[in-house]
Amino acid sequence: MSTGEEENCAGNPGDAPPKVEVWPELERAECFARGAALKWASGVFCRPELLERLGQYRKRESQRTSSIHSRLKSVVQSYLEGVGWGLEQLREARGELREVSRSLREAGVESRRNAEGVQGLDALQETAADYRQLLAAVSNLPRLYSVPGVVLETERLVESRRLLEAHARLMELEQWQDEVLWQVRQGPEPAPQDEALVLGYFSGVGRLVDALARELWSVVGSGLVLAGQNPIPFVSAVRIVEREEALDRALLEEREASARPLPPGRPRGWRERFFAVVEEAACARVRSVSYLHTRGPGLASHLAALQHGIVGDLGTVRHLLEHCVPPHYRLARAYVRACHRCLRAHLAQVCSWELESGEIFTVLNWVLHVYNSSEMLGDPELVSVISPAELGPLISQEALDQLQNKYVHSVRNSVSEWMQKALEVELTDWQRDQEPDIDHEGFYHTSLPTIITQMLEENARVALMISISLRDQTIQMGLYELESFLNRFREALVEFGKEHRKDRNSNKFYLHYLLAAISNCIILKSCTESLQQQRGLVPAGQLPRTPPGPLAALDRAVRKACRLAVDELLQDLQPVTLRLLTRSWLTCEEVTPALCALLERHCDLYARARPPCRKLLQEECEWVVVLEYARALMQKRMVCRGAEERNQLTHRMIQDTQQLRELFQGTEAEETVAGVTPTALLPVLADFIRLKDLSMLTLEVSGLVAKYPDISEEHVSVLLDVRGDVPREVRAAVLDVLEQSAPPLPPGYRPVFSDILVPLPSMPFCLSTTKCT
Repeated sequence: MSTGEEENCAGNPGDAPPKVEVWPELERAECFARGAALKWASGVFCRPELLERLGQYRKRESQRTSSIHSRLKSVVQSYLEGVGWGLEQLREARGELREVSRSLREAGVESRRNAEGVQGLDALQETAADYRQLLAAVSNLPRLYSVPGVVLETERLVESRRLLEAHARLMELEQWQDEVLWQVRQGPEPAPQDEALVLGYFSGVGRLVDALARELWSVVGSGLVLAGQNPIPFVSAVRIVEREEALDRALLEEREASARPLPPGRPRGWRERFFAVVEEAACARVRSVSYLHTRGPGLASHLAALQHGIVGDLGTVRHLLEHCVPPHYRLARAYVRACHRCLRAHLAQVCSWELESGEIFTVLNWVLHVYNSSEMLGDPELVSVISPAELGPLISQEALDQLQNKYVHSVRNSVSEWMQKALEVELTDWQRDQEPDIDHEGFYHTSLPTIITQMLEENARVALMISISLRDQTIQMGLYELESFLNRFREALVEFGKEHRKDRNSNKFYLHYLLAAISNCIILKSCTESLQQQRGLVPAGQLPRTPPGPLAALDRAVRKACRLAVDELLQDLQPVTLRLLTRSWLTCEEVTPALCALLERHCDLYARARPPCRKLLQEECEWVVVLEYARALMQKRMVCRGAEERNQLTHRMIQDTQQLRELFQGTEAEETVAGVTPTALLPVLADFIRLKDLSMLTLEVSGLVAKYPDISEEHVSVLLDVRGDVPREVRAAVLDVLEQSAPPLPPGYRPVFSDILVPLPSMPFCLSTTKCT
C-alpha cells in the first residue's frame, strides 16, 4: 500500500474500514500458526527465570521471519517473471493464428475459382476413357479373332501328346484371357456381365486345361511302363508341372504385392496332384496283383506276387524315373510311402477275413520278416532313401496282437481236435488182443506220446519263426490243452479199469496197456518240462487267470494208472492170499511158490514201465504182499494151540520171508526212508509170536512200537490171541505198556498197520438156548 493511501485511510477515521476478502485457507493456516507458537512459548517459558532469554528468542525469530520473507519475495518474483513470459508467448501465438486464418480464407477463394474451371474437363475425361477402351479393343482384336483357332490347334496337340507345345499354347491363351479381364476390371464402371462375357468367350481355355490335365495324369500314372520304353512324355509332364508350380508362385506373390486378383482356376497345385497320381498308380499296381486264390495256400503266392511286383517297381523308380524328375521330388521316397500306405490298407482287409492258422502264419511271417528284410525294404539302397522306422509298422500293434491271438485260437482248436483223435486211437489200442509195442529201451509204449509231443513241439517251432512272444503264447496254449487232455486221459483210465473189473477175462493185456500208459505219461512229462523251459515271460496283458498245470495232471494220471496196476495185482493175489497163514498153508508147499511166481510175473511186467514208476511199482508189489501177510495174520485165520504150532507158524513165515527177499533182490526195490524194507515186518511178527518168555512180551512190544509206531492196541491184542498162551494179567500189562508208549510218526515213515483193519470180536450169544414153551 502506498503512503497516500495510508494517509487517506488514516485521514478518515470516521469512515468504515473497507471489507477485505480473506481466504479460508489463509485464515486456517494463521490459526494453526498461532496455536503452534502458543504451544512453543508455553513450553519454553514455563518458569519465570526463563523470561530472561526472551530477548534472544525475539531476535532469533525476527531473523528467521526476515529470511522467510526474502525467500517468499524471490519466489513470487520468479513466478511473476514466468507469467509475463507466458503472456508474451500467447500474444505471439494469437498473431500467428490470425495470419494462418487469413491464408486459409485466401486458399478457399482460390479453390472455388479453380473448381468452376475443372467442371468443363469431365467430358474430356470420359472421351479419354472411351479412347483407351477402344485402343485396347483394337489391339486385342487380332488375338480375340485367333482364340478359336488356337484352341483347336492346342486340342490337336494335346490329343497327339505333344504336351510341351500344347502347354505353351495354353499359357499364351491364358495370358490373353488374363490381360482382357484385367482391362475390363480396370474400366471406369466395370460390370459383372462384361467379365462373364470374356470368360464365356475364353471357355475353351478351361476345357483345354482339363484335357491337358487328363493327359498329364495319364502319362504320370503310366510312368513305370513308359520308363522302360519312352520316358520323354513323362519328362514333358514333369516339366509342365514345374512350369505350373512356378506360375502359381508368381501369381500369388503378385497378388500379395499389388492386391491383383488371381486368374480363374489358380492356383492349380499340380505338383501335389502329381504325387497323388503317383500314389494312385502305386495302389493300382498293388491292386493289379490277382486276387484270385488268395485263400489257403494261394495267400502265400499272393503275397509273393506282391513282393515281386513292389520290388520290381521300386527298382524302376530308383534307376529310371528318379532321373526324370528334379532331385527335390525324392520320387523313390514318395513311391515307397505310397506303396506302404496301400499295403497297410490291403493287409488290414486281409486280416479282417476268417483266416486259418496257416494263412495267419503266412501273413505274420510276411509282415514281420519278409517286408523288412533285405529282399524288400531292408535293401541297403532303399534304407538310404527311407528307413523302415520312418514308415512305421505295416500293421498296428493292436491289429498284430489280435492277429496273433487269432492264430493261437486257431492252433488251439486244431490241437484240441488232434488230441481228441489221438485219445480215441489210444482207447482203440487198449482193446487190441496183442501186447503193446516195445521201444528200443525195452519199455511199453503206444503212438500217443509221439503224436502229442510232435504236435506241441512243431507248433512251438513254427510260432518261433514269427516271434518269441508268439512262441510263448503257443506253448502256454499247448500246456493248457495238454492239461485238459490229461484230465480226459485219466477219466479214460478210470473207465478202462471199471470195464475190466466187470469182466477180467475180456482183456488179457489190461496190465500191459496200463504200464504203456504210465510210460506214455513219463514221456509226456519230459516234453512238458522241455516246453516250460522254452517258455519265456508272457506280457502282463496276456497272462491267464491261472497258470497251466500239466505236470500236476500228469502226476494224477500216473498215480491213477499205478493204482489200477496195484489193484490188478491184488485181484490176482486174492486166491493165493486167502490160503496164507492157515493150517493148510503150514502143510502145503504149493502156496508160496505160486505166490512168488505170480509176483515174479508182475515184477517182470513192471520192468516194462519207464523209471521212476518201474521202481515205484516194484516197491508197491513188495508192500502189497507184506501187507497181505499182516492182514491174514490180523484176521486170526490160525490161532496156535501150543508151542509146536507157534514154532511151525514162525518157521514157515521166516521161510516165506527168505523167498520173498530172494525174489525182490532182483528188482530195483530199495529200502524205505527209515532204512527198513517191507519184508522186515514178517520176521518181527514171527519173533513176537515165537517168544517163549512171556515176561519179555512188554519189552518185545516196546521194540515193535519203536519200529512201527502206527501199530494199535487192537493189532497187538490180535497178535496175543494168535499166540494162544498169553494170560489175562500179561495181556493187561502189555496193553498198558502199549498205551503209555505212543510215539509220533517219524518224518518219511510209511504207515503199515493203519491200512490193516482188525475184525471186530464176535459177541457171545446171551439168550437162553432152551426151547420156548
